[in-house]
Amino acid sequence: MTQMVEKPQLRRPAFAAGELAGKVMRQAREVISVKEKFFTENAERIVACCHAMAEKFDRGGRLYAMGNGGSSCDAIHLSVEFMHPIIEKRPPLPCISLTTDIAVLTAIGNDQDFSLIYSQQLKMLGKPGDMALGVSTSGKSANINRALGMAKEMGMLTIGFCGRDGGRMPPVCDFCFIVPSFSIPRIQETHETLLHIIWDLIHVVRGEEDVI
Repeated sequence: MTQMVEKPQLRRPAFAAGELAGKVMRQAREVISVKEKFFTENAERIVACCHAMAEKFDRGGRLYAMGNGGSSCDAIHLSVEFMHPIIEKRPPLPCISLTTDIAVLTAIGNDQDFSLIYSQQLKMLGKPGDMALGVSTSGKSANINRALGMAKEMGMLTIGFCGRDGGRMPPVCDFCFIVPSFSIPRIQETHETLLHIIWDLIHVVRGEEDVI
């Protein structure tokens, strides 16, 4: 007969009344502060980037998005916003996430090197006049920066979302947006807002109704 082993009871820390609610508000204020600083400093550059991207779309260009971990989810999120617009009557625009084909990613990573998983895809799929957008909270992701560098050499418009001090991303980007924080959650939250704003402004720049 198997003897039942009693699991030790976990002791939860005691919190003073309102302490956790205060933590909620502290983080909320941090979110607001980081976003306000970032968008105040980058509003004009975001507009310029959206004009450049709208021109590429108008000329038949495609947008390729990529990231690692949570940033890969941002790339997928960006893709679905463009391919299946949440606003009725806004036309879809071609945006392909390079993070979703597990067979291709693991084949390149296993047979060659993980740092090549995006550049190899862009080499096959991309063309001059397309766009490549890489997301890296640190700006130091080797596979993202290598792909952006290759895209730039191919004549593609390159856009980077990063944080901290930008890492190695700025030199390989036509537009590099650095969130002024060392907190990964704050960087990711700002990236999500940025991708929504860029998606919206591209449509507005192209002459579609401003509905947001």
